[in-house]
Amino acid sequence: MRLAFLFLKERPEHMSLRINNLKLRAKIIRAIRSYFELEGFLEVETPLRIPANAPEEHIEPCRSGELYLQTSPELCMKRLLCRGHDKIFQISRCWRSGERGSKHIPEFTMLEWYRSHSNYAALMKDCEQLLRFVAKECLSTDTIRYNTNNIVLNDVFTRLTVREAFNRYADITMENAVRDGSFDEIMVTRIEPALIQDKPVLLVDYPIEMAALARPKESDPTVAERFELYAGGLELANGFSELNDPVEQRLRFLEANRKRENNGLPPLPIPEPFLRELSLMPPSAGIALGVDRLVMLCAGAAQIDKVVAFTPEEL
Repeated sequence: MRLAFLFLKERPEHMSLRINNLKLRAKIIRAIRSYFELEGFLEVETPLRIPANAPEEHIEPCRSGELYLQTSPELCMKRLLCRGHDKIFQISRCWRSGERGSKHIPEFTMLEWYRSHSNYAALMKDCEQLLRFVAKECLSTDTIRYNTNNIVLNDVFTRLTVREAFNRYADITMENAVRDGSFDEIMVTRIEPALIQDKPVLLVDYPIEMAALARPKESDPTVAERFELYAGGLELANGFSELNDPVEQRLRFLEANRKRENNGLPPLPIPEPFLRELSLMPPSAGIALGVDRLVMLCAGAAQIDKVVAFTPEEL
């Protein structure tokens, strides 16, 4: 009762902002659908409850009876590529246990799209075009104001390799950071805050150890064809050229479970149907973009709480 009272007491101060942001959210979702339909993508729906997600060292799935809620729709969408689909997208609810912060909630909305016979370079172009389209359709501008910065979208986004970023902003090489286990910490504390703020940034070519489902780069197998999209210091998307070798993919899943067990976490089930079909997938690329974060960017909201209808604490 007290929590409900406090919420109602605060509601008059924030209700107008929340309503405006939810209206903007609806416009953004409509714009996303319009963009992909104009680009010839098929919108698909895949099951939310699945027997197994892709095992990952740092992501905890949520149980739903004898199944799991999806942490991402990627496995089922990749199986559709294996079955002959070409360009597909999905706006879907996802769940990750224990994720809560100013930019994280346990249940969130994800946009994913996939291109067969393609690679991560095509996804980078998609990101540039999608952000410009959304800004024009929803804000009537090519410049977004976020975190005291004006982010210009009408130019080619800045591209920086992860290795270059470590050489420029950290006091340790990318390779050594992977070896001593400090890679993620340095990314969050040193690299991400240093990225330019007045233009979106595509951080590309992650170390192969940090890209469990991505294809190695042919010219440098020590890195993967993986990138992340940042705007105004906000991480928006993670995309890569897909690994389609089922033997190598199984080894990577097993390695993720080994690391989980070393960290005191239970191993996760291996998605066998996905592995059985994986060899049928042509060279492809896929990406996940956080819809809630895109709304944050367009609304100029510092907290994810401001752009969702309910936070976990309000339920």
